[in-house]
This record gives sequence, structure tokens and C-alpha cells, in this order.
Amino acid sequence: MLQSKFVAGLLACLAFAAAATQASAQAWPARPVRFIIAQPAGAGPDIMARLLGERLSRIWGQSVVVENRPGGANIPGTIAAVKSPADGYNFYMATGGILLNVHTFKSLPYDPDKELVPVAFIGKAPFVLSVHPGVPASNLKELIAYLKANPGKVSFASEGTRSLGGMMTEYFRVLTGTKFTHVPYNGAAAGLQDTMVGRTQVTFQSATATTPHAKAGKLRPIAVTSSKPVPGMENVPSLKSTFPDFEYVGWYMLYAPSGTPADIVQRVNRDVERVLKEPDVARKLFELGPVVEGVGTPESLRQFHREEHARWAKLVKVTGIEPQ
Repeated sequence: MLQSKFVAGLLACLAFAAAATQASAQAWPARPVRFIIAQPAGAGPDIMARLLGERLSRIWGQSVVVENRPGGANIPGTIAAVKSPADGYNFYMATGGILLNVHTFKSLPYDPDKELVPVAFIGKAPFVLSVHPGVPASNLKELIAYLKANPGKVSFASEGTRSLGGMMTEYFRVLTGTKFTHVPYNGAAAGLQDTMVGRTQVTFQSATATTPHAKAGKLRPIAVTSSKPVPGMENVPSLKSTFPDFEYVGWYMLYAPSGTPADIVQRVNRDVERVLKEPDVARKLFELGPVVEGVGTPESLRQFHREEHARWAKLVKVTGIEPQ
């Protein structure tokens, strides 16, 4: 009798927990949802977050507030994300820099693999090597020749020394044997702007941030960092075609603080997938450059993290960048 009462009580508790979980998913969201971005307005993650946020707000019936926390190699923004309440109302739109930082800084005040949960993979973001239209180079061979003819006189803009673009800039220096001035900025937007007006002459930026300006004739694309053509830049060759080891792409992923209810994480994963499949969103993403390959599962995203750690560790070693 006692055993049967225990079993009955246990089943009742399990049923209550299941009902509570279902109820929380159905009731969510009951207020605005926040997307934290570690980059300034106009950068790739900001563009992606605002595009997705606008569509998700329609599905959820609640606004999605984008909060920019730029600077500091994305560290302040990541700190804000990991310290946010794990209540299902705080998410973090991050790039591959979140894992790159593990290999370029001796000590971080957080562990992205433990304190953040991957929610949905948004897409891969190839980088584009572009020049100011006044630079006398229309292809990679001409650019390298120009750099060698003007050692130390050409400036490369990046979103930061230890950013994805910054690391690609240093890798380009190693592979080409050229000398130039690397000018790191506090985010992508400022570096793009200075290259467009000629204060700097060359830049590595994400296709998302580069594409609109290339179409407007303000930047001249020279090469892309992916092995496959970038939408809208099909005639721009890959760096890999000249340097076989140069195939590095960024990516966008939505995270949540560890401890966020699993049912809400699953709900957001499904809703993001739904948004990415909307024809006009797919068309917009095609125009911006990100390559959408599916939102992923918790298992596949963890495996992706392991592979990315190995890739970025190799890049840091090759460039000789010392962790600070």
C-alpha cells in the first residue's frame, strides 16, 4: 500500500511538472524579449538581430528589443549576456568571435561553453577583402603587387586586433609577405566608413556588412574568404583559390544564458527556423551574404563548437598573435 501511494505521488509530481513546463511555454513571452549584441549598430550581428527580431515579434506578439554593447573585443557584450537572468527573455546574437576570444585572451571572466546555451545557428558569414575604389587594384594579384610596391604605406581597417577580421588581416600579412599598417577599430562600422572615405584603403569585413556598400560602389570587393561564391558577388574569387589554406568564415548564432528553460530554447529554435524559411527573409539573407544551413540541434551545435575551437586555435598560432 505504501509503495503504491509513493508511486502514485511520484506520477502526480511528474504530471504536474510536465503541465507546468507546457504552461510556461504557452504563456511565454509575456513581455518584451531582449537581444544583446556585442557590436555597434550597422555591424553584421546587429543587422541579423534586427531582421530576425522584427519577424519574431510578429510571431510572439511581443517586441524584440535590440541592445548594443559594443567594444572591448566583444567581451563587455558577452559578460552582459552571461549575467542576464536565465528567464527566457534574454538572448545573445553572437559571432565566431565568442570562441576566438578563448584563444586570444589568457583569462576571460566567463566560459562561453558553460555559461551560454546555443539556441539556433543563423548562418555562415563569409568575409570579404575590399578596397577603396581609389586603390589601383581590381584583383588579388594587383593588390599584392601594390602592397609590395608601397611597403608600410597602405592601411588595413579591421573591427579589432583580435576580432575575426583582425585575425584574417594578420593571416593575409603572413601568407602574402606584405607590409602594411593594421588599424583596428571598435567594431565594424567605423572601419567600413573610414575605408569608404579613403582614410584607410583596405578592409576585411563580413559579407553582411560589406554587400550594401559594394553594391553602391563605395567598396571594391577583391576576394572572399569562403570556398563558395558569395551571393551577389559570384564573380569575386576566393582567397582559397590563391592560398589553399585561407578558408575562414564567420557565423551568427543565437545563444541564451545557461539555465534558460529548455522548452523556451526549443520554442525559439523552432520559431527562428520558421522565420529563416520565410521567402522574403530568405531573399534578404541571400542579398546580405549569410549562408543559411539550418538552425541545428543541441548536439550538432556542441560538435560545431568543438570544431570551431580547433580552427581558431590554429589560426591564432599561425598568425603569431600572443594571448593578452
